[in-house]
Amino acid sequence: MAATKRLEKYLRDQGVQFETMTHPVAYTAQEVAAAQHVSGERFAKVVIVNADGQLVMLVLPASFRVEFSKLRSVLKAKKVHLAREEEFDGTFTDCEVGAMPPFGNLYDLPMYVDQSLAGVGEMVFKVGSHATSMKVRFSDYKQLVKPQIADLATHS
Repeated sequence: MAATKRLEKYLRDQGVQFETMTHPVAYTAQEVAAAQHVSGERFAKVVIVNADGQLVMLVLPASFRVEFSKLRSVLKAKKVHLAREEEFDGTFTDCEVGAMPPFGNLYDLPMYVDQSLAGVGEMVFKVGSHATSMKVRFSDYKQLVKPQIADLATHS
């Protein structure tokens, strides 16, 4: 729960309204979206990729998948692959594996958000645990994180 407390403090310090929610343990973004009664388009999942040797955090709707040809172009990278767990093992030490919040700025990672999320009013995401989620306004998220917004994914 360290990531949850850290993010709650960060958002309070920035004056951002949020809601922290608990739910039954769920591992996939689609499972959490269903548990929270949120559409897959509003639930933001984190995907970590390795682009030419550098870790990059991607954020996209739960119901979307990374389109690697688009991603290579956006990142101007020759080689891009889904990062293996051991590649980012020491990066998210306050999170359960696979439950990283979409705040790469707090983990010194470059951030890219799929453009489809820019149209949602509020987004929901995992926050360090497979049983904890958070809701924030996308406009607040964008202002804090300052991600690159690009066409990265397609609907599954």
